[in-house]
Amino acid sequence: MDNAALIAPQRAWGRGRLVAKPFAGRTRIAELYQEGCAKIRLPESFDGAMEAVLINSSGGLTGGDRMDWRFAAGEGTRLTLTTQACEKIYKASADTARVETRIAVGPDASVHWLPQETILFERASLTRRLEVDIAEGGQFLAVEAVLLGRKAMGEAMENGLFQDCWRIRKSGVLIHAENMRLSGHIGALTQGAAVLGGKVAFATIFYTGPDCEALVSGLRGLLGDGSGGVSHYQVAGEDKLVARLAAADGFALRKILIPIISHLRKGAPVPKVWTL
Repeated sequence: MDNAALIAPQRAWGRGRLVAKPFAGRTRIAELYQEGCAKIRLPESFDGAMEAVLINSSGGLTGGDRMDWRFAAGEGTRLTLTTQACEKIYKASADTARVETRIAVGPDASVHWLPQETILFERASLTRRLEVDIAEGGQFLAVEAVLLGRKAMGEAMENGLFQDCWRIRKSGVLIHAENMRLSGHIGALTQGAAVLGGKVAFATIFYTGPDCEALVSGLRGLLGDGSGGVSHYQVAGEDKLVARLAAADGFALRKILIPIISHLRKGAPVPKVWTL
């Protein structure tokens, strides 16, 4: 056998970990670890909170690539996690790209998980998992947006695989679980009215905190154009909000997302790396 056939293709991999602690009324670094293509940068802030920008220095992911993120917010800390740019998932010749994120939210701490959009290109394959454990009094906001190609560039994702798994627990109780799978001929699948109705940009928003009910009416007002819907649930005595959005393209989706994120952040803007 040709020796070249025995050499596996080079794959990207990265591991990043950040632990935040309270110190003198501010959120500070307790641990910071980065390996491979996973990088974490911490822009200076002036409000006592911490903002972490996650970077995949490989420039994108394809089949066989692995990313592993771990975050923990200590008691009373405020941590926002975002990404430098949209994560691009390219055509996979074999295997699937895997991204796993685990977040621990301490007592009375607040974590906002706000990565920029994930862009899936034709024949991309991505499997990712989000695991969150929230202590008593903790608040957690998550926004995950996905683009099936870049419409402005004339690109579309017609075939491929996208699997997304969320497990969110509060005080040890599972309060949110969802599995999404788009596979095979995705272009045809997403034409259905029960899926995306032909739209190519969509997002899921999750929030849990003591003020869920007070945020519902404002959130529904921001969705008044029929771009999505929001539900308020109570599970084992814990409140949560779940919103689903769909739009014709990434620009239209972001125009909807930005005011929604600001509303759920009590008027605070989106992270600085986000732009229209």
